[in-house]
Amino acid sequence: MIETDYTTGFEAARKNMVAHQIRCCKVLDADLLDMLETMPRDEFLPENIRSLAYMEGHAPLPCGQEMLTPLQEATFLQHLQLQGHESVLLIGAGTGFMTMLLALRSAHVTACEYHADLASMAKNNLSNHGITNADVLLVNAMDADAMQMMLKKKKFDVLVIAAALADIPLHLRSRVTENGQIMAFLGSNPVVTLQHKQIQGSACITTPLLETSLLSIEGIKKTRVLDF
Repeated sequence: MIETDYTTGFEAARKNMVAHQIRCCKVLDADLLDMLETMPRDEFLPENIRSLAYMEGHAPLPCGQEMLTPLQEATFLQHLQLQGHESVLLIGAGTGFMTMLLALRSAHVTACEYHADLASMAKNNLSNHGITNADVLLVNAMDADAMQMMLKKKKFDVLVIAAALADIPLHLRSRVTENGQIMAFLGSNPVVTLQHKQIQGSACITTPLLETSLLSIEGIKKTRVLDF
């Protein structure tokens, strides 16, 4: 019987991912590329689908959700240019991989997750990988009252929204500090645009980064329409 060395296989897959999905798309930050080559993305997926961890598209997650693609994750990190002192608010913790990447480059990450099963997986994964500067909150981030109860008046240097939505809600935008940054997938499916927003006082400089498809954010309250 021939045994497969999954460790070696995953290491090779990470190198291929960086070379053929990330570096070739103008993500050239050497420290970031080195980090992505060593991060065990596969360990943040259910065991039966870990072979999908380094593919080009979205890997499926429990609760009908999906992981960001490796290129989307790398694009986030390259353009945020985190220096290690920032506080980050992440909407969409998933199983914790993006939370870990952000935590390794910032002072603290507060990650919000809509699904209880995913929030539990994210907490376990972060603990198993020694991440101590990140919290995972089970909360509907689209509910302004729920976020107020959880976060009080806390503000963040960076807001990252890891799902597609038409516009950034005011209750999330107001959490960003003066001169802070926002990363969000904005627009309407099937094509949304990953945008980087740099806040400068009362102004905001927006840079479109890439077009893609992504699941729409959950938890938005439906507006009742009255028929007269």
